[in-house]
Amino acid sequence: MIQNNTSPTLDGLFSRILARQPDHLALIDPSDKLRITGQQPKRLTFAEADRAISALAVHFIEAGLPANSVIAVQLPNTIELVLTVLAAYRAGLIVALLPQLWRQAELTVALNRTGARAIVGMSRIDGVDHADIAMNAAAEAFSIRHVCGFGSDLPEGMASLDIAASAANTDTSRLVIQDSRRAALVTFEGSGTGFRAVPRTHLHLIAGGLAIFLEAGLPQGATILSACVPSSFAGLTSSFVMWLLSGGTLALHHPFDENVLVQQMVADGCDTLVAPASLALRLAEVDGLSSMPKLRHVIGLWRSPEQAGSSAL
Repeated sequence: MIQNNTSPTLDGLFSRILARQPDHLALIDPSDKLRITGQQPKRLTFAEADRAISALAVHFIEAGLPANSVIAVQLPNTIELVLTVLAAYRAGLIVALLPQLWRQAELTVALNRTGARAIVGMSRIDGVDHADIAMNAAAEAFSIRHVCGFGSDLPEGMASLDIAASAANTDTSRLVIQDSRRAALVTFEGSGTGFRAVPRTHLHLIAGGLAIFLEAGLPQGATILSACVPSSFAGLTSSFVMWLLSGGTLALHHPFDENVLVQQMVADGCDTLVAPASLALRLAEVDGLSSMPKLRHVIGLWRSPEQAGSSAL
Protein backbone atom coordinates (compact mmCIF):
# COMPACT_ATOMS: atom_id res chain seq x y z
CA MET A 1 0.00 0.00 0.00
CA ILE A 2 1.39 3.40 -1.00
CA GLN A 3 0.04 6.84 -0.26
CA ASN A 4 0.79 9.23 -3.11
CA ASN A 5 0.12 12.58 -1.44
CA THR A 6 0.81 14.22 1.89
CA SER A 7 -2.80 14.13 3.10
CA PRO A 8 -3.63 11.03 5.18
CA THR A 9 -6.21 8.42 4.34
CA LEU A 10 -8.34 6.73 7.00
CA ASP A 11 -6.18 3.61 6.86
CA GLY A 12 -3.18 5.91 7.14
CA LEU A 13 -4.58 7.38 10.38
CA PHE A 14 -5.08 3.87 11.74
CA SER A 15 -1.51 2.91 10.82
CA ARG A 16 -0.13 5.93 12.68
CA ILE A 17 -1.97 4.93 15.86
CA LEU A 18 -0.86 1.31 15.42
CA ALA A 19 2.79 2.40 15.26
CA ARG A 20 2.46 4.38 18.51
CA GLN A 21 0.39 2.01 20.65
CA PRO A 22 -0.14 -1.45 19.16
CA ASP A 23 -1.27 -2.95 22.47
CA HIS A 24 -3.79 -0.23 23.32
CA LEU A 25 -7.44 -1.31 23.35
CA ALA A 26 -8.96 -0.21 20.03
CA LEU A 27 -12.44 -1.70 19.62
CA ILE A 28 -15.15 -3.03 21.95
CA ASP A 29 -18.23 -4.93 20.76
CA PRO A 30 -21.74 -4.31 22.12
CA SER A 31 -22.19 -6.27 25.34
CA ASP A 32 -25.42 -7.79 23.96
CA LYS A 33 -23.87 -8.87 20.66
CA LEU A 34 -24.87 -12.49 21.28
CA ARG A 35 -28.53 -11.43 21.13
CA ILE A 36 -28.00 -9.25 18.05
CA THR A 37 -25.93 -11.54 15.82
CA GLY A 38 -25.53 -14.82 17.70
CA GLN A 39 -21.79 -14.14 18.16
CA GLN A 40 -19.81 -13.53 21.33
CA PRO A 41 -18.62 -9.93 21.88
CA LYS A 42 -14.95 -9.18 21.23
CA ARG A 43 -12.36 -6.68 22.41
CA LEU A 44 -9.42 -5.98 20.09
CA THR A 45 -6.17 -4.08 20.51
CA PHE A 46 -4.82 -2.07 17.58
CA ALA A 47 -2.38 -4.89 16.76
CA GLU A 48 -5.15 -7.51 16.83
CA ALA A 49 -7.41 -5.31 14.72
CA ASP A 50 -4.58 -4.71 12.24
CA ARG A 51 -4.05 -8.44 11.72
CA ALA A 52 -7.76 -8.97 11.06
CA ILE A 53 -7.89 -5.95 8.71
CA SER A 54 -4.93 -7.20 6.68
CA ALA A 55 -6.37 -10.73 6.48
CA LEU A 56 -9.70 -9.36 5.23
CA ALA A 57 -7.91 -7.13 2.73
CA VAL A 58 -6.08 -10.19 1.39
CA HIS A 59 -9.44 -11.97 1.04
CA PHE A 60 -10.88 -9.08 -0.99
CA ILE A 61 -7.80 -8.98 -3.22
CA GLU A 62 -7.75 -12.74 -3.77
CA ALA A 63 -11.48 -12.64 -4.55
CA GLY A 64 -10.52 -10.67 -7.65
CA LEU A 65 -11.90 -7.28 -6.66
CA PRO A 66 -9.96 -4.68 -8.67
CA ALA A 67 -8.67 -1.50 -7.06
CA ASN A 68 -11.19 1.38 -6.96
CA SER A 69 -14.17 -0.96 -7.31
CA VAL A 70 -17.17 -0.60 -4.98
CA ILE A 71 -17.88 -3.01 -2.14
CA ALA A 72 -21.32 -2.72 -0.54
CA VAL A 73 -21.53 -3.21 3.23
CA GLN A 74 -24.63 -3.87 5.35
CA LEU A 75 -23.58 -4.69 8.91
CA PRO A 76 -24.75 -3.92 12.45
CA ASN A 77 -22.86 -1.57 14.77
CA THR A 78 -20.24 -4.16 15.72
CA ILE A 79 -16.50 -4.61 15.36
CA GLU A 80 -16.98 -6.37 12.01
CA LEU A 81 -18.19 -3.13 10.43
CA VAL A 82 -15.04 -1.22 11.42
CA LEU A 83 -12.73 -4.04 10.33
CA THR A 84 -14.48 -4.39 6.97
CA VAL A 85 -14.33 -0.67 6.15
CA LEU A 86 -10.61 -0.42 6.97
CA ALA A 87 -9.87 -3.67 5.13
CA ALA A 88 -11.63 -2.34 2.05
CA TYR A 89 -9.49 0.80 2.13
CA ARG A 90 -6.33 -1.28 2.58
CA ALA A 91 -7.31 -3.25 -0.52
CA GLY A 92 -7.93 -0.02 -2.46
CA LEU A 93 -11.72 -0.37 -2.58
CA ILE A 94 -14.60 2.10 -2.21
CA VAL A 95 -17.18 1.33 0.50
CA ALA A 96 -20.90 1.80 -0.13
CA LEU A 97 -22.72 1.85 3.23
CA LEU A 98 -26.17 0.25 3.04
CA PRO A 99 -28.68 1.18 5.78
CA GLN A 100 -29.48 -1.80 7.97
CA LEU A 101 -33.25 -1.48 7.54
CA TRP A 102 -33.05 -1.75 3.76
CA ARG A 103 -34.40 -4.97 2.32
CA GLN A 104 -34.02 -6.68 -1.04
CA ALA A 105 -35.69 -4.06 -3.25
CA GLU A 106 -33.65 -1.15 -1.88
CA LEU A 107 -30.44 -3.17 -1.84
CA THR A 108 -30.87 -4.21 -5.46
CA VAL A 109 -31.34 -0.60 -6.57
CA ALA A 110 -28.30 0.53 -4.57
CA LEU A 111 -26.08 -2.26 -5.90
CA ASN A 112 -27.03 -1.52 -9.51
CA ARG A 113 -26.73 2.24 -9.04
CA THR A 114 -23.19 2.02 -7.62
CA GLY A 115 -22.00 -0.85 -9.82
CA ALA A 116 -20.86 -2.70 -6.69
CA ARG A 117 -18.61 -5.70 -7.33
CA ALA A 118 -19.14 -7.31 -3.90
CA ILE A 119 -21.50 -7.22 -0.94
CA VAL A 120 -20.72 -7.90 2.73
CA GLY A 121 -23.51 -8.90 5.11
CA MET A 122 -24.23 -10.59 8.43
CA SER A 123 -25.98 -13.94 8.80
CA ARG A 124 -28.63 -12.54 11.14
CA ILE A 125 -29.29 -9.18 12.77
CA ASP A 126 -31.93 -8.96 15.48
CA GLY A 127 -33.51 -12.18 14.23
CA VAL A 128 -33.71 -11.11 10.57
CA ASP A 129 -32.00 -13.33 7.98
CA HIS A 130 -29.80 -10.67 6.38
CA ALA A 131 -27.61 -13.22 4.60
CA ASP A 132 -30.59 -14.42 2.57
CA ILE A 133 -31.59 -10.83 1.77
CA ALA A 134 -28.05 -10.05 0.58
CA MET A 135 -27.90 -13.18 -1.58
CA ASN A 136 -31.23 -12.42 -3.26
CA ALA A 137 -30.27 -8.78 -3.90
CA ALA A 138 -26.89 -9.84 -5.31
CA ALA A 139 -28.62 -12.23 -7.71
CA GLU A 140 -30.44 -9.26 -9.25
CA ALA A 141 -27.32 -7.08 -9.58
CA PHE A 142 -25.33 -7.81 -12.72
CA SER A 143 -22.14 -6.22 -11.37
CA ILE A 144 -21.83 -8.38 -8.21
CA ARG A 145 -19.02 -10.93 -8.43
CA HIS A 146 -18.45 -11.80 -4.76
CA VAL A 147 -20.83 -12.27 -1.82
CA CYS A 148 -19.42 -12.67 1.68
CA GLY A 149 -20.50 -12.28 5.28
CA PHE A 150 -19.95 -12.79 8.98
CA GLY A 151 -21.80 -15.18 11.27
CA SER A 152 -22.78 -18.83 11.31
CA ASP A 153 -25.05 -20.80 8.97
CA LEU A 154 -24.22 -18.67 5.93
CA PRO A 155 -26.03 -19.81 2.78
CA GLU A 156 -24.21 -21.72 0.06
CA GLY A 157 -22.25 -19.35 -2.14
CA MET A 158 -21.60 -16.80 0.62
CA ALA A 159 -17.93 -16.75 1.69
CA SER A 160 -17.22 -16.64 5.44
CA LEU A 161 -15.36 -13.52 6.54
CA ASP A 162 -14.94 -14.91 10.06
CA ILE A 163 -12.66 -17.54 8.53
CA ALA A 164 -10.97 -14.95 6.31
CA ALA A 165 -10.29 -12.59 9.24
CA SER A 166 -8.51 -15.34 11.17
CA ALA A 167 -6.38 -16.51 8.23
CA ALA A 168 -2.62 -16.54 8.62
CA ASN A 169 -1.98 -14.72 5.33
CA THR A 170 -1.85 -10.99 6.02
CA ASP A 171 0.47 -10.01 3.16
CA THR A 172 -1.22 -7.07 1.46
CA SER A 173 1.65 -6.54 -0.94
CA ARG A 174 -0.55 -5.73 -3.94
CA LEU A 175 0.42 -2.26 -5.09
CA VAL A 176 -2.47 -0.05 -4.00
CA ILE A 177 -2.01 3.68 -4.35
CA GLN A 178 -4.14 5.33 -1.70
CA ASP A 179 -5.10 8.86 -2.59
CA SER A 180 -6.98 10.90 -0.02
CA ARG A 181 -8.59 12.92 -2.84
CA ARG A 182 -10.24 9.92 -4.44
CA ALA A 183 -13.60 8.44 -3.47
CA ALA A 184 -13.52 6.35 -0.30
CA LEU A 185 -17.18 6.10 0.63
CA VAL A 186 -20.61 6.14 -0.98
CA THR A 187 -23.62 7.09 1.14
CA PHE A 188 -27.25 7.38 0.09
CA GLU A 189 -29.36 10.51 0.51
CA GLY A 190 -33.06 11.02 -0.09
CA SER A 191 -34.27 13.02 -3.05
CA GLY A 192 -37.54 13.72 -4.80
CA THR A 193 -37.06 10.64 -6.96
CA GLY A 194 -35.97 8.21 -4.24
CA PHE A 195 -32.38 8.13 -3.08
CA ARG A 196 -29.13 9.06 -4.77
CA ALA A 197 -25.60 7.77 -4.25
CA VAL A 198 -23.16 10.42 -2.99
CA PRO A 199 -19.39 9.72 -3.15
CA ARG A 200 -17.07 11.08 -0.43
CA THR A 201 -13.28 11.26 -0.42
CA HIS A 202 -11.00 10.49 2.51
CA LEU A 203 -10.49 14.25 2.84
CA HIS A 204 -14.26 14.84 3.09
CA LEU A 205 -14.56 12.23 5.83
CA ILE A 206 -11.57 13.44 7.82
CA ALA A 207 -12.69 17.08 7.55
CA GLY A 208 -16.18 16.15 8.76
CA GLY A 209 -14.83 14.19 11.70
CA LEU A 210 -12.30 16.91 12.56
CA ALA A 211 -15.01 19.57 12.71
CA ILE A 212 -16.98 17.56 15.28
CA PHE A 213 -13.81 16.56 17.15
CA LEU A 214 -12.67 20.16 17.59
CA GLU A 215 -16.14 21.54 18.38
CA ALA A 216 -16.66 18.90 21.07
CA GLY A 217 -13.21 19.50 22.56
CA LEU A 218 -12.41 15.79 22.69
CA PRO A 219 -9.06 14.85 24.20
CA GLN A 220 -6.53 12.51 22.65
CA GLY A 221 -7.09 8.94 23.75
CA ALA A 222 -10.83 9.38 24.32
CA THR A 223 -12.97 6.34 25.04
CA ILE A 224 -15.96 6.85 22.75
CA LEU A 225 -19.21 4.92 22.86
CA SER A 226 -21.15 5.23 19.61
CA ALA A 227 -24.86 4.46 19.64
CA CYS A 228 -25.30 5.48 15.99
CA VAL A 229 -25.08 2.95 13.19
CA PRO A 230 -22.61 4.58 10.77
CA SER A 231 -24.58 4.15 7.57
CA SER A 232 -24.50 7.89 6.82
CA PHE A 233 -21.84 10.57 6.45
CA ALA A 234 -22.74 12.05 9.86
CA GLY A 235 -22.86 8.67 11.56
CA LEU A 236 -19.46 7.61 10.23
CA THR A 237 -17.63 10.88 10.86
CA SER A 238 -19.00 11.28 14.41
CA SER A 239 -17.87 7.82 15.50
CA PHE A 240 -15.42 5.96 13.27
CA VAL A 241 -13.47 9.03 12.07
CA MET A 242 -13.41 10.71 15.50
CA TRP A 243 -12.00 7.49 16.97
CA LEU A 244 -9.14 7.57 14.45
CA LEU A 245 -8.49 11.25 15.18
CA SER A 246 -8.42 10.74 18.95
CA GLY A 247 -6.37 7.54 18.85
CA GLY A 248 -8.41 6.13 21.71
CA THR A 249 -10.95 3.34 22.08
CA LEU A 250 -14.22 2.92 20.18
CA ALA A 251 -16.98 1.06 22.01
CA LEU A 252 -20.01 0.15 19.91
CA HIS A 253 -23.67 0.01 20.95
CA HIS A 254 -26.28 -1.49 18.65
CA PRO A 255 -29.28 0.88 18.91
CA PHE A 256 -31.12 1.03 21.21
CA ASP A 257 -31.35 -0.48 24.66
CA GLU A 258 -30.93 2.28 27.23
CA ASN A 259 -30.13 -0.09 30.09
CA VAL A 260 -27.44 -1.86 28.07
CA LEU A 261 -26.07 1.50 26.91
CA VAL A 262 -25.68 2.79 30.46
CA GLN A 263 -24.09 -0.48 31.54
CA GLN A 264 -21.63 -0.29 28.65
CA MET A 265 -20.71 3.31 29.45
CA VAL A 266 -19.93 2.42 33.05
CA ALA A 267 -18.22 -0.94 32.43
CA ASP A 268 -15.94 0.40 29.67
CA GLY A 269 -15.20 3.73 31.39
CA CYS A 270 -16.42 5.78 28.42
CA ASP A 271 -15.85 9.53 28.60
CA THR A 272 -17.70 10.35 25.35
CA LEU A 273 -21.18 9.38 24.16
CA VAL A 274 -22.25 9.76 20.52
CA ALA A 275 -25.99 9.23 20.10
CA PRO A 276 -29.06 10.58 18.34
CA ALA A 277 -29.93 13.79 20.17
CA SER A 278 -33.39 12.51 21.07
CA LEU A 279 -31.83 9.58 22.96
CA ALA A 280 -29.29 11.81 24.72
CA LEU A 281 -32.07 14.21 25.77
CA ARG A 282 -34.17 11.33 27.09
CA LEU A 283 -31.24 10.08 29.15
CA ALA A 284 -30.75 13.59 30.53
CA GLU A 285 -34.44 13.91 31.44
CA VAL A 286 -34.43 10.68 33.45
CA ASP A 287 -31.06 11.57 35.01
CA GLY A 288 -29.43 8.68 33.19
CA LEU A 289 -26.31 10.66 32.32
CA SER A 290 -25.46 11.18 36.00
CA SER A 291 -25.07 7.41 36.43
CA MET A 292 -22.09 7.46 34.06
CA PRO A 293 -19.25 8.66 36.34
CA LYS A 294 -16.58 9.13 33.66
CA LEU A 295 -18.80 10.82 31.06
CA ARG A 296 -17.43 14.22 29.99
CA HIS A 297 -18.71 14.76 26.44
CA VAL A 298 -22.09 14.11 24.83
CA ILE A 299 -22.41 14.50 21.06
CA GLY A 300 -26.01 14.50 19.86
CA LEU A 301 -26.84 14.10 16.18
CA TRP A 302 -29.79 16.16 14.93
CA ARG A 303 -31.51 15.78 11.59
CA SER A 304 -31.68 19.53 11.02
CA PRO A 305 -29.95 22.72 12.29
CA GLU A 306 -33.33 24.11 13.42
CA GLN A 307 -33.79 21.24 15.89
CA ALA A 308 -30.25 21.67 17.18
CA GLY A 309 -30.76 25.39 17.72
CA SER A 310 -33.85 24.87 19.86
CA SER A 311 -32.31 22.10 21.96
CA ALA A 312 -31.04 22.43 25.50
CA LEU A 313 -28.42 19.72 24.85
